[in-house]
Amino acid sequence: MKRPRHRPQRSYPDAERVILECELEACVHCGRPLVPSGTWHMRKYVQTMKGPLFVAGKSKICDGPDCIHEGHHYHASQVWQISLPQSTYGLDVLAYIGWQHEQEHKQFAEIQGMLHQRQIEVSERHVGRLYRQFLSLLGGMNERVRNRLDRAAEEHGGVIWGIDALQPEGHGTLLYVLYEVLSGTAVAGIQLNHATADELVEWLTPYQELPYAVLATLSDGEQAIIAALQRCWSAAPRQRCQEHYLGNLAEPVLEEDRKVQEWMRNKLGGLPAVPAESETATGAEDSKPSTAPPLLSRVGPGSGMQD
Repeated sequence: MKRPRHRPQRSYPDAERVILECELEACVHCGRPLVPSGTWHMRKYVQTMKGPLFVAGKSKICDGPDCIHEGHHYHASQVWQISLPQSTYGLDVLAYIGWQHEQEHKQFAEIQGMLHQRQIEVSERHVGRLYRQFLSLLGGMNERVRNRLDRAAEEHGGVIWGIDALQPEGHGTLLYVLYEVLSGTAVAGIQLNHATADELVEWLTPYQELPYAVLATLSDGEQAIIAALQRCWSAAPRQRCQEHYLGNLAEPVLEEDRKVQEWMRNKLGGLPAVPAESETATGAEDSKPSTAPPLLSRVGPGSGMQD
């Protein structure tokens, strides 16, 4: 789709790269292990409260010759935990705008200035749009979302529910987001202060009544979310989000790496820098013995030279 001419094209070459693969391991139809498709289903820069990210999602496919969905692409739904489709702002930015406008009673112009101080590029008018997206997310189901869920359930025989929670810096509550994995649809959101399982179950109750078979559920390791999903859809198998799982595994390694970097700066920071290639070449030429004749200014009376 052609973008409006006035929409700015922003890029952040130094942005952290977040490459996400489809978290499903097996085809929901035949149970055969999914294989990487070698293609991206989305790539974009996203401005978040912690800085810009380059986010890319990689698909998987089912290559079972007897599967009715052979060649179907399963997308990395984790990208929608970072930002909404067609949006280049993080969900944490939406939550920040919603909190500042509703709880701190800030005007959109004030919020724009606060975001600019955090190096987030946004116009005052777009702050208003992001606030409306925030309200739409909290409002839950609408006709567009329902149509996407209907198509996913018809194509796959059911849906896969996922829940993620985030807390922006300077934000007083957590934003819990319910999304459908197979269609990559953000369905609803709720702001709670470290919700209990009972509170989440109460929020999820209307979605239990939807006429869809629930094929599986997906979440991180937060116990309240796990308990709520198990109570709402006890018969559905549950999978832990691979991104969160691998992130938890990497945390102690990253901490040790940080300590090693700090030690190297303290112990080796005073060493002279390695000369650049151009500097090395210049130094080598300067060290060669000169073959040029003596300067004429040295020839004169008393020099001992004969005419």
